[in-house]
Amino acid sequence: MAEIHLIQHAPGAPGLRCLGLGPRLLPSRGLLKLKSLFDKHAFWASGRTIPEIKSLLTRSSVVVSLWRGKRMVGFGRATSDGIYRATLWDIVVADDLQGRGFGRKVVKALLNAPSIREVERVYLMTTNRSEFYQQLGFERVASQQLLVQTRNRDK
Repeated sequence: MAEIHLIQHAPGAPGLRCLGLGPRLLPSRGLLKLKSLFDKHAFWASGRTIPEIKSLLTRSSVVVSLWRGKRMVGFGRATSDGIYRATLWDIVVADDLQGRGFGRKVVKALLNAPSIREVERVYLMTTNRSEFYQQLGFERVASQQLLVQTRNRDK
């Protein structure tokens, strides 16, 4: 099995976003690989365009990618005010590698990032993986409700 590399990108992930850098800061077509990871392994993120992916990276406080050789196999990002609140977003691990601790690596790297580590509360939304996140210390909160406003976007 190829070696696993976890990359903690700079805020906004300029190397990944602008140059497509991967492990060892080598050009790796990282944006296309992230799009492929989303399209194949994240139903909620499939169909995102490269410009949309660049935009979400730009606005992210923390970005983590996980690589097995030249293949991006995991990803996660977070936004944070650095004091009170942070939210984890778009955590994904390739289906064929789930159950091997890679998702745990991604989440722990996000939670240990300087802009997340000291916040009072970290939020996370999931559709079908709540048991996994509960193993990492997240809990259901009965006193809060998730409210959503869905907007039609012209693409």
